[in-house]
Amino acid sequence: MAHGDITHIDIPVSDLAKASEFYSGLFGWTIAEVPGYEGYPMWQAPNKISGGGLAPRSDGFEQPRSYVEVDSIDETVAAAEKAGATVAMAKAPISETSWWAVIVDPDGNHIGLYEGTT
Repeated sequence: MAHGDITHIDIPVSDLAKASEFYSGLFGWTIAEVPGYEGYPMWQAPNKISGGGLAPRSDGFEQPRSYVEVDSIDETVAAAEKAGATVAMAKAPISETSWWAVIVDPDGNHIGLYEGTT
């Protein structure tokens, strides 16, 4: 993936098992938990390219959220803020080689940022 590509889509759900059954049956997605990320099953589309996660629904996370791969979260957040965005979640580690953050665009949309090894 390259800077600017959508790399991941999280879908907020109330019942992980029910959502897994729904999306795998409806779209043919493969859905499974990945070791180290229990309680956050990952989905992959039949094209083996598109994917994301089923995440617990929470306050502030009530709609699907796309994650855009960036070369630098720090630089992207600075540019986003200069352009009128705010930060909903500061940069945080996913692993030793990857990070994520969430910005809110000037129209109120939450956009995830991803930096690291896909």
